[in-house]
Amino acid sequence: MNGAAAVPAPRLLEGRVAVVSGAGRPRGIGKATARLFAAHGARVALLDLDATEAQQAARDVAAGDARLAMGIACDVRDPDACRIAVERVRAWSDGGIDILVNNAGLTQKRALADIDAQDYAHITDVVLRGTLLLSQAVLPAMQARGGGSIVCISSMSAQQGGGVFGGAHYCAAKAGVLGLVRAMARELGPQGIRVNAVAPGLILTDFSRSGTPDAAKHATAQAWPLRRAGDAHEVAGACLFLASGLASYVTGATLDVNGGAHMR
Repeated sequence: MNGAAAVPAPRLLEGRVAVVSGAGRPRGIGKATARLFAAHGARVALLDLDATEAQQAARDVAAGDARLAMGIACDVRDPDACRIAVERVRAWSDGGIDILVNNAGLTQKRALADIDAQDYAHITDVVLRGTLLLSQAVLPAMQARGGGSIVCISSMSAQQGGGVFGGAHYCAAKAGVLGLVRAMARELGPQGIRVNAVAPGLILTDFSRSGTPDAAKHATAQAWPLRRAGDAHEVAGACLFLASGLASYVTGATLDVNGGAHMR
């Protein structure tokens, strides 16, 4: 570089407090997002249904500095659990929450004719209702801050009626998230709270629990423009953009992270 001093990369979330749900899985989008947020200066609370996984993920993200991350058990289907988790975060962070990433989710493969009421509730209670409940729980903290950013993870399946994970009920729940994002963006914008969605395509995580090898996922993606499956950190990068000041005039939007598999 001809002796010139390297310009340090900006820390886009310096001094911010973030909550990321569904953040316990080792190869998951939630943990990758929490790690990237911490690298950009945020203090991060990692929520997961499994307390042990949430706490281990927080230790990994904190890398020895307990001030940077904490793990909390939270069932996003339960409004009291969401409220208690948020109270714990506010106690840990001196009251503030600036960012929420609604990532908690699950999928289920079912043919349309085989989806029963229990299946439907099982998926939508986490994917859609959980997004609403946790968003409601963080609102007072964001309102006290005078603004904030909510990022909700949807799916390419919501946009094209399948093709990635899950049955019709999963597609419907993830499509519901997109509608909820737009409604929240419209209502909360005057309060300085931005709400956006990320719609991942085929990503190399263990989300589907299918045991499909990464090589097989890449093979599936050969017909798409980038000819590979994505990685969790690439979805995390989209979340970072939407959570940061770089997206200060972006709300009600859906950011596609799918390697060109679906274009609108």
